[in-house]
Amino acid sequence: MKNISIAIDGPAGAGKSTIAKIIAKKLNIDYIDTGAMYRAFTLKLIKNNIDLEDFKTISSVLNDTSIDFSDNHIYLDGLVVDDEIRNNQISNKVSIVAKIKEVRERLVQLQKDIAKNKDIIMDGRDIGTSVLPNSKYKFFLNASVEERALRRFNELKANSDTVELETIKKEIEKRDEIDKTREISPLIKSHDAIEIDTTNKSIDDVVDTILSIIKKDN
Repeated sequence: MKNISIAIDGPAGAGKSTIAKIIAKKLNIDYIDTGAMYRAFTLKLIKNNIDLEDFKTISSVLNDTSIDFSDNHIYLDGLVVDDEIRNNQISNKVSIVAKIKEVRERLVQLQKDIAKNKDIIMDGRDIGTSVLPNSKYKFFLNASVEERALRRFNELKANSDTVELETIKKEIEKRDEIDKTREISPLIKSHDAIEIDTTNKSIDDVVDTILSIIKKDN
């Protein structure tokens, strides 16, 4: 299977990353977690106590930041940050950082550059609309807010984080609103994307559905 690009979009907790990783392995193609790139930069800003409204400083920091993928790890300025970017503090701030025009433009261009010469699957919120608009395979994963909150709650609980389910639900609703209303590349379903509601589906069910569509053409 050659010259393939797969775009997977959807809100937080819809199952994008988990499903994209499995499909990447099954098709032996590269997986690019674009959300992790925004999380990594958010981590850097928070670690350096940078005001998220100070766009001038953020732009300066952005120009002095390296974000890369290698061997299924994400590197921030040469250091692996796989675990650090998954804590709830990052989750609550990443949508604020991701809506900043300069950040969005820089990382989208980086994502496009990565995709130029590779068979890839990317997941995020603007892959089918902005990053890979010409991709043949576009999917939009969704799920109820209640289901997405429960998934996040169980994930955090497994990592021994103390959180309330209702708090998680409110945080997800806030992220959805920011993502959908931001000026640059808002979260919307591409007109040619296939929408899949994952609320009552297993991971295997969703993977099989996507693979059956792709393999039909190959």
